[in-house]
Amino acid sequence: MGKRAKHPVRTTEKSLEIISVLNRLGEARVTTLANELEMGKSTIHNHLTTLEEHGYVVKNSETKTYRLSLKFLDIGGQIRSEIDVYKVAEPKIRELAETSGELVHLVVEEDGKGVYLSRAKGERAVELDTYVGCRHHMHSTAFGKAILSHLPAERVDEIIDRHGLPKVTPQTITTRDALFDELERTRERGFAIDDEERLEGLRCIAAPIRFDSDVIGAISISGPTARIDDDWEANEFVDQLCRVANVIELNKYNV
Repeated sequence: MGKRAKHPVRTTEKSLEIISVLNRLGEARVTTLANELEMGKSTIHNHLTTLEEHGYVVKNSETKTYRLSLKFLDIGGQIRSEIDVYKVAEPKIRELAETSGELVHLVVEEDGKGVYLSRAKGERAVELDTYVGCRHHMHSTAFGKAILSHLPAERVDEIIDRHGLPKVTPQTITTRDALFDELERTRERGFAIDDEERLEGLRCIAAPIRFDSDVIGAISISGPTARIDDDWEANEFVDQLCRVANVIELNKYNV
C-alpha cells in the first residue's frame, strides 16, 4: 500500500481509478467501468470525456469502448530519457545482450519496487513477462536484491513493511531474516542471484550500479537453468555483467 495523502482530492482519485481499471482491462465500456468501480454511469462518462478531451483516453465510436491513449507512452518515454543512468546504460545493455545471447534488463527502484527502464534480447533470449515500465517486487529478483543490498537497513525495512515478502515460487525468500542474510551474501559476492525465485526454470544474475556510494539501479542477465550455471563463482556471465556495470558507473561521471 502506498502513502496516503492527508487531504486527497476525490475527483482526482476517481479519474486515477478509471485509468487503473482501463490499464488492467485494455478497453471497456462505460457500463463495465461503472460496475467495476461501483460508480454511476454518468460519473464515469464525465471522467472519460474529460480524459478524452485532454488526450489521455481514446474512444472507439464503433464499439463504444474506451482505452488509454499513447500519451502515457509519450510521457513515460520523456521521463525515461531524462534519467542519467538510462542515458549511459542503454547502449551497454544492447551490447551485453548481444555478447551474452540472453535477456538483459536495466532496472531502478521507485516506491519500493523495481521498475524496468530497458530490456534487450540476445539471439537465445527467452521471452518473459517483462516490458519497459513494468514493476516487480524486489525480494524475489536478482536486480531487486542487488539494489536492496546497498540500501540502508531502515529503507529495506520500510520496503518490506509496505510491500511484504510474497511467495512467488517454492524458492522465494519470504522472511525478513533470510532476506537480510541473502543481502549480506550479495554484498560479499558483488552480485545478486535469483535461482528460480520469481519464475521456475529461470535463473538471473544482477550487478548493482553505484554512483558516489549510492545505488542508482542494477543490470541483470536472465536465462533458463539449462544455460545459466549455478556454480556462481565460475559462471561465464558474472564477469561480463560486473564489467559492464563498472563501465556504466565510470561513464556516469561524464553525463
